[in-house]
Amino acid sequence: MTIQQLIYAITVSETGSLNKAAEKLYVSQPSLTEAVRELEKECGITIFTRSAKGMTLTPDGAEFILYARQTVNQYNELVEHYGSGGAVKKKFGVTCQHYSFAVKAFVEMVKSYDTAEYEFAIREARTGDVISDVASMRSEIGILFLSDYNRSAIEKILRANDLEFKHLIRCKAYVYIARSHPLARRKKITFEDLAPYPCLSFEQGDEASFYYAEEILSTKDYPRMIKANDRATMLNLMVGLNGYTLCSGIICEELNGDQFVAVPFVLEEEDKVAGIMEIGYITRRNTVLSGCGRLYIEKVNEYLKGEE
Repeated sequence: MTIQQLIYAITVSETGSLNKAAEKLYVSQPSLTEAVRELEKECGITIFTRSAKGMTLTPDGAEFILYARQTVNQYNELVEHYGSGGAVKKKFGVTCQHYSFAVKAFVEMVKSYDTAEYEFAIREARTGDVISDVASMRSEIGILFLSDYNRSAIEKILRANDLEFKHLIRCKAYVYIARSHPLARRKKITFEDLAPYPCLSFEQGDEASFYYAEEILSTKDYPRMIKANDRATMLNLMVGLNGYTLCSGIICEELNGDQFVAVPFVLEEEDKVAGIMEIGYITRRNTVLSGCGRLYIEKVNEYLKGEE
């Protein structure tokens, strides 16, 4: 078993295709196929299920890839600290729920480094992917929120994946809408005010529970609901359909533009506890952040300091 074989297997798992993996790795497909076959033979397990739709991890394969990522990351750290020539690029990744401030902080962090020496990645993803990316070490840091409603369930999932949550900021719920929205000039907005308009929510997948929702008060009964899977589509629906979403109120005009506003949401008495968001970041338990990780969290805190 070699580091190269592990890298091959990880790349196939990420692309879901031998063809795409071969292109990304700059190797021929027959060579890649043979390398994966030899790895499975040596390990005594089937890592991938082959089908017309591509390559899918088996349960054994999913566990194997988790350890393979850890091994490759540790190898890269060894090369970074003790290797000669500096041939391996240093890597840093963040996976987050759809927060523009998380992207803004990433931009500011990257400006401090030479991108020729690093392989940076930021992924806006579903809640389950935020957790799995950090658990598998695909990303060093994940950004998500906890509330009175989802805290117990999410913390249980984090513990099961040997992850820990660290506080960044606590905030009340806001209604995020386009400046052209009929309610945009209100000083406060109630749940009753929102009844004629569609509530927008980020899709979490068929198997996801309410606990994975990115929006506060996800269990409320919304008469009109539209789901989207990316921030650009969400913003377009706000403009085109007068849609709204409930959020932290922390918006970055530099990235989202000045066409949108966050108006304080009036919580009903029974929602006053559940309507508080605690945004934080997750990492693997008992790990020390890299230099990139420390600077990224510093930039996040600098941005959020002006929002408190």
